[in-house]
Amino acid sequence: MRTYDFDYELPKARIAQTPVTPRHDSRLLVLNRKNQALEHTKFWDIDRFLNPGDLLVINETRVIPARIYAHKQPGGGKAELLLLKKHGLQTWRALGGGKGLNVGRKLSIEDGLEAEIVEVLEGPERMVRFSQPIEPFLEKVGHVPLPPYIHKKLDDPERYQTVYAKESGSAAAPTAGLHFTPELMLKLEQKGLQFARLTLHVGLDTFAPVTEKDPSRHKIHTEWCELDDRTADQIKMTKRNGGRIIAVGTTSVRTLETAAAKASDGQLVSPFSGPTNLYILPGFEFNIVDAMITNFHLPKSTLLMLVSAFAGRELILETYKKAVEAEYRFFSFGDAMLIL
Repeated sequence: MRTYDFDYELPKARIAQTPVTPRHDSRLLVLNRKNQALEHTKFWDIDRFLNPGDLLVINETRVIPARIYAHKQPGGGKAELLLLKKHGLQTWRALGGGKGLNVGRKLSIEDGLEAEIVEVLEGPERMVRFSQPIEPFLEKVGHVPLPPYIHKKLDDPERYQTVYAKESGSAAAPTAGLHFTPELMLKLEQKGLQFARLTLHVGLDTFAPVTEKDPSRHKIHTEWCELDDRTADQIKMTKRNGGRIIAVGTTSVRTLETAAAKASDGQLVSPFSGPTNLYILPGFEFNIVDAMITNFHLPKSTLLMLVSAFAGRELILETYKKAVEAEYRFFSFGDAMLIL
C-alpha cells in the first residue's frame, strides 16, 4: 500500500466554493458495497435508503471562530493566529501567520486583548499566551476558519456549522452533517429513524495530505471525542433490534470505532471521553458502523483512506471518477455520499 494509491484527478471547477441552499438540496450519490450499484438522487430523499429502526449518529461539535487578526508590537505590522488546541487557561497552540513571530513577540488584538509568543513549535506552529482567557472574546474578535481550498467569502458563518452544532471546540466543521435541516431530521424521525449524538472536535490536521510514501508511517492527528452512556445504550439497542448504525461523517466513524476498541469485555461499545489517535486504513475491521454518510474527500488524505477501508479502495476511486464525470461538487461545501 502506497500513498499514491489514493490519488485521483480533480478539476478545480469541481471544488465547491459555496454551500447549497437549502442544505438538503445537495446531491447524494448512493453506493452499495455489496453489488457496487450507484444511484444518483437528492439528499432530501435519503430516507428512501434508510429503514425504521436505523440509528443516525451525528457529531454535535461546533466550529469556534478560531482565526484572529492581530498587530505586532512594537511596529504594528499585521499578524494572524489560527487557534488549534487549548493548553491552559490562557495558552493555546496556534498557527502563526506573519514574519518575526519569535519567542517574546507581543501582539495586540481588539478590545484591549493582548498575546505573547511563548514557544516556537514545528513549522508555523506557536504556543501563544493571551492576556486573558480568549473564549469570551472569540465571538467579537474571531473569524470562522474556512478550509484553504475555499476562496469565496462566506456571508453567513452559520452555513459552516451544522444545524445541531452544540459543543464548541472544532477548527473545522464535520461536513457530512451540513446537509441536514430541521425539516429533514423531522422527516426521518417520523419514518421511525432515531438520532444519537456524540462529540469529536475536528482539528485542522484533517486537511493535511499524507506526505509519507507509506501511509502507515503517517503520524495521525489526535482529536478529543466523547460518546456518553445514552448514545452507547442507543447503539446496543439498535444492534439488538436488527437496525443499522449510520455514521454521519468520518468524525462519527472515528468516535464510534474508538469507543468500540475501548469497550469493556463482552460489550459492543462503552462510554468514552478523551483523545483518540485511531488511524483507519484498508484492512481495518469495523465493529460498529454499518453505513456511512460522507462528503467527497481530498486526494491522498487520511479521510479518503478511511472510506476506502470501509468500501474498498478500487471501488471508491472508481466511484469518485464517476462523480467527477457527473459533475458532483467536492469537499466541505460539496455533495454527499451514502455508502451502504
